[in-house]
Amino acid sequence: MNDAYTPGMHVLADFHGVDPALLSDAIPLQTALKDAATAADAFVIASHFHHFGPQMGVTGVLLLRESHMSIHTWPETGLAVIDIFMCGHAQPKRALAALQHSLRPTRVVSQSIRRGAP
Repeated sequence: MNDAYTPGMHVLADFHGVDPALLSDAIPLQTALKDAATAADAFVIASHFHHFGPQMGVTGVLLLRESHMSIHTWPETGLAVIDIFMCGHAQPKRALAALQHSLRPTRVVSQSIRRGAP
């Protein structure tokens, strides 16, 4: 892949082995995503997180000036699926590193895709 300008970078990550208690609590997940956005030098416009019930997962999204971040969790399997898309000066890989620090997965599978590449 060349270094030509692209409108943004899209990072997709699967976090395995995350503490199920963390994955079923919307408040610390929202905090973790907001902290990750700050670490990436992104600006949060709005957020919405939904908890599906006792011992169930959470889905959440941050609307960013630079695009968005989202998370979907399955506490029963210790899985969090994360989507980070940022344009401009924001650094999505910094957001990913911050989320790894917060959620402490035992294994991460990720890929980065340049969006809008010529």
